[in-house]
Amino acid sequence: MKINLKNLGVLKQAEFTLGDLTIICGENNTGKTYATYALFGFLYGWQQMIPLEITASHIEQLLNDGVIYINLQEYVNQAENLIQKASQSYSKQLPIVLAAPPDRFKEAEFNIILDIPKNLGWADRFEHTIVSAANAEIFSITKNENTLEIVGTLLSKKESAKIPPQFIEQFINNAIKEIIFAKFFPRPFIASAERSGTAIFRKELNFARNRLLEELSLAGDNINPMELLFRVYQDYPLPVKQNVDFTRDLETIFKKSSFLVENHPDVLADFADIIGGEYAVTRNDELYYIPKQGKRVKLSMDESSSAVRSLLDIGFYLRHEAQLGDLLMVDEPELNLHPENQRRIARLFARLVNLGIKVFITTHSDYIIKELNTLIMLNHDRPHLKRIAEKEGYRPEELIAADKIKVYIAEKALVKLDGSSRRTKCQTLTAADIDPEMGIAARSFDTTIEQMNQIQEAIVWGEG
Repeated sequence: MKINLKNLGVLKQAEFTLGDLTIICGENNTGKTYATYALFGFLYGWQQMIPLEITASHIEQLLNDGVIYINLQEYVNQAENLIQKASQSYSKQLPIVLAAPPDRFKEAEFNIILDIPKNLGWADRFEHTIVSAANAEIFSITKNENTLEIVGTLLSKKESAKIPPQFIEQFINNAIKEIIFAKFFPRPFIASAERSGTAIFRKELNFARNRLLEELSLAGDNINPMELLFRVYQDYPLPVKQNVDFTRDLETIFKKSSFLVENHPDVLADFADIIGGEYAVTRNDELYYIPKQGKRVKLSMDESSSAVRSLLDIGFYLRHEAQLGDLLMVDEPELNLHPENQRRIARLFARLVNLGIKVFITTHSDYIIKELNTLIMLNHDRPHLKRIAEKEGYRPEELIAADKIKVYIAEKALVKLDGSSRRTKCQTLTAADIDPEMGIAARSFDTTIEQMNQIQEAIVWGEG
C-alpha cells in the first residue's frame, strides 16, 4: 500500500509505502505526526469512505425470493476507481481528523494507491450472519472458497420482514468491502504522543460530556437540548480521542485476551520486564501498576513512573486487543524511556513484526534505530554473528530482515511537484537506504551525532 500526500501541513508533497515495520524520523515540526494521524484516520474509517453501491434490483430480488447471488468481479473491476473516490472523500475530512480549521487543509490531498489483482480473494471463505435480539438467525451472507459469488439468504421470513431494506443493503455493502479490501487495510491501533497524560486523567477526559456541560453553562434559558446532544464536537485529533476512549474503557478491555496470551506469552513477559511489573484493573475500574519487586504494592498512575504511564495503552493492547494482521502505530515510542528500554522496545517491535503484527512509528531515538540496525545485521547465517547474538542475549525471533522495514526521513529535499517540470526544494519524506549488511542509513541522527563527536574531539585534542 502506497500513500501519497500533498499540502498536509508542512509536507508539500510526499509519498511512502507501508512496510511490515514503517519508521518516520526527522526533526521537530517536519510533518511526521500529520502523516501518521492522516494514515490512522483513513484506516480507522475506510469502510465508510468507499462509495460502493448495491443496486435496488438486488435488494428487491432478495426480499421477493429470499435469496440473492452477486458476482464480485464487477466490484473488483471498480476497485481502483472506488479507492480513488474514497481518497478524495477522505481528503475533505482531514480538518476533522486533525482537529484543525478547515482553511488550513483546504488544499490537502491524501491518496491511497493499491495494487489489486483481478483474482483477489477468491481463495478465501466468508460467512456472516445477522442475529435478532431473540437470538434468531435472520440473514446471512456466504462465499465459498474459490468462487466469484456471494450468496445472501433470508433465514427467517417473519423476522426478516422487520428489517429495513436499507439495513440489509448496508450489510451486503459492508460484506463486499470486507471481502475485497480488508486484506489491504490493517486494523489500526494508535498510541499518540499525548498518551502519558491520558493515563493519569482517563476518568476526567470525557470530551463529549465536558463540552456539553460547557455549552449548557453558556446557553442560558434559550436552549435546545437535542441540538446540543447531537452536535458533533472535534476539539482533538481523532488519534488522541481514540487513545482517551481506549483508556477510559480499560475495565471492559481487561476482560479480553489477545492471541499473544495463549500463543506467545513470552512476548508479554518481555514487555513486563520493560515496565518492571504489570497493570491491573479492579472491578471498580481502578487502574494500578504492580511492581515486580513488590507484589503487595499497588501504585496509581499518578504515583507510577512516566515510563509506566507512557506504555500503558501499548501494554493493554498487547495483552487484551492484539490480532494478527493489525497495525500498531506509536508516535515517539521512546517517550520517557531510558536508553536501555528504548533498545528493548525496538526488539519488541521486531518480534511483533515477525509474528504478523505490522508496526508504524515516528521517532527521534537514535537508540531505537541503532538497535534495529543490530537486529538487521545479526540476521545472517554466519557463525560469528550467531556467537555474538548468543553472547549478547539476542534471540532468533527478534532478528529482522531488511526488506521488512521502510524508513523515511522528514526533511527538505528537491522534489518534482506534480504539474511541474522542475524540481523544487520543499518539505517531504525521503526514503532512507537500508542495507542488509549495515542496516539503516538514518542521516537525520548521524549529522547531529557527528557534529557532537567533532566538538568533543576538538575539546579533548585541540590546542589550548
